[in-house]
Amino acid sequence: MIEWAFLLFGLFIMLFGTLGLLRFPDVYTRLHATAKCDTGGAISILIALALASDLPLAGKLKFFVIAFMIAMINPMVSHAIARAAYRRGIKPKAVVDMYAWDNS
Repeated sequence: MIEWAFLLFGLFIMLFGTLGLLRFPDVYTRLHATAKCDTGGAISILIALALASDLPLAGKLKFFVIAFMIAMINPMVSHAIARAAYRRGIKPKAVVDMYAWDNS
């Protein structure tokens, strides 16, 4: 039963990330919404899969390793995409421009 709770929680989190992708105004805010929601949603779904599967313990640990890798890699990739977008000349529509502070 708890695996269904994790699965539904992950699906709702990913739904909110998709809404952020469709509704937010620029690349940076869209990237922020999708990176956070996809990380949380994917981890929740992987936990649900680990709990629901009939695999031995080593097989279930693979789900947790994948979840750990997603938690480590997704923020780094999102940061790289945002940095590349900024270097390509796409300015954020936000009031605070932290990258401009770093480069001055």
